[in-house]
Amino acid sequence: MSATTHTAPDRDVPDLDADDDVRDQVEAGVLFADGRLAGRRFASLAEAQAWAHPELGDQVVEFNPVCDCSV
Repeated sequence: MSATTHTAPDRDVPDLDADDDVRDQVEAGVLFADGRLAGRRFASLAEAQAWAHPELGDQVVEFNPVCDCSV
């Protein structure tokens, strides 16, 4: 019987140095009123704020895409 090796799909994960703490990897995003996160990346918090529509219930959020850890 042969062993099958599974690899994870390619992801856009930032290169981390040994001294980097994954809890410091924070991104800005837009959370829609229905609880979904906008499916795009923002270069900055200001860009997310400019793109969001708070009158429709959008909220600008900061989150950690690497882990679900407390920052």
